[in-house]
Amino acid sequence: MKNNSILRLLAICLVFTHALACNPPATESTAKASEVSEKAVTKPDMAKIKAEIQALENAWAVASNAKDMTTILGFYADDAVSMPANKSVITGKAAIEKDIKADFEKRKVNNVISYETTEVFGDENLVTEFGKTTTKDAAGKVTYTGKYMALWEKRNGKWLVIRELYNDDVKEK
Repeated sequence: MKNNSILRLLAICLVFTHALACNPPATESTAKASEVSEKAVTKPDMAKIKAEIQALENAWAVASNAKDMTTILGFYADDAVSMPANKSVITGKAAIEKDIKADFEKRKVNNVISYETTEVFGDENLVTEFGKTTTKDAAGKVTYTGKYMALWEKRNGKWLVIRELYNDDVKEK
């Protein structure tokens, strides 16, 4: 009889030990893992991000119209890559600066450029933007239209262009 009691006690201890081993209490690391998985499921507010990118494009247009190279270069990451129409790939901020300066020299006086963000997708740290470019002369007549795609990355809390591709629309005859 005494052996049966001991066997029952051992069996109960074994069951509890197994239950505790299979279902450990929540720890800080399991709580953090749960928090990370919740964040992974949370979708970014793309309307807010689109507004942020459009605000940057508006500032970029102001800087471009003023030929403000310092401000324009501030939108690029140091390792940015630009792929303009009918040109070779341009890598790095210094090379991009040289290309922009050449474009400034060709630009007609009193032309005004604007950028319109038409679509963005991505997340809080990496966003692909599609957009349209319009240039108007002093009288307000559209002289140029084009399109672009930019890849923005948030670095140290600031959106920077890391890749861009742009080209002209077909000119009407």
